[in-house]
Amino acid sequence: MAQYPALRPRRLRASAAARSMVRETTLTPADFIQPLFVQDGEGPDEEIHSMPGQFRLRLPTLLERANAAYEAGVPAIALFPKIADELKTVGAERAWDDEGLVPRAVRALKEQVPGLMVITDVALDPYSSLGQDGIVRDGVILNDETIEALVQQAACQARAGADFVAPSDMMDGRVGAIRGVLDDQGHHDTMILAYSAKYASAFYGPFRDALDSAPRGGADKKTYQMDPANTNEALLEVELDLLEGADMVMVKPGMPYLDVLWRVKEHFQRPTAVYQVSGEYAMFKAAGRNGWIDEKACVLEALLGFKRAGADSILTYYATEAAGWLR
Repeated sequence: MAQYPALRPRRLRASAAARSMVRETTLTPADFIQPLFVQDGEGPDEEIHSMPGQFRLRLPTLLERANAAYEAGVPAIALFPKIADELKTVGAERAWDDEGLVPRAVRALKEQVPGLMVITDVALDPYSSLGQDGIVRDGVILNDETIEALVQQAACQARAGADFVAPSDMMDGRVGAIRGVLDDQGHHDTMILAYSAKYASAFYGPFRDALDSAPRGGADKKTYQMDPANTNEALLEVELDLLEGADMVMVKPGMPYLDVLWRVKEHFQRPTAVYQVSGEYAMFKAAGRNGWIDEKACVLEALLGFKRAGADSILTYYATEAAGWLR
């Protein structure tokens, strides 16, 4: 006969009620941010071939999708524009046009769904004829010249009513420069969600398809996005962005970088987002549609994994759908 109490952790797994009482991590719709793609013009929305179920939305449908996300309990959307080729230039000047696609979309969103937070992307690649996040000269991305363009873009988005501007370009010093210009122009309450640890990942392909923003030459994105082999560097990038005034930081992509997400959250204990990127979404969709996995169960497990690893917010193309599953 045993001389000590039998240790049986299974007792707390024996029923759904018991499991719910001791559950360490809880996933809710409030954890999600819904990325949405928008394009100008008339006509039907265009499904993105490499991202089944995701569309380049016309403005009326964008408003419908945004409202559906809000009604499902998702607190924020992240807006990404598909810009017509004829509007793209080497200098990406349309990025700070007050009558451009993004400012008009933001104004409409804030009018139609005022309770929904709107996050805008601060990067030049959708507007660049070279598909680069910065200004290119002689095959090199110019850091400081790019920042001059980014602060104009961020200020334009803030004027339109964006709740968060989200610099995703990975230029050195851009968060501080943006914070300074926003404050100088009176946008003290506009928040910054910094893509602080954004890796030069192979998982971005479908997103670049969605925006037709794949690099067309001029420079290698590996010269500004992070090396996937590095984690200590991520801590440095996050620290710099926080010191420069970032309100939230982000790790991107998601599942291949859970260790980075964990280290960032453990080290800084600051609001931290993670992006389940287009390649991750495409793999779940493909496997689900082929019957190889239970798509719903696997997606929810992956999203829970982000939360368990320390994420406060999760950008996922499944946001509205997953919110419905959770309800």
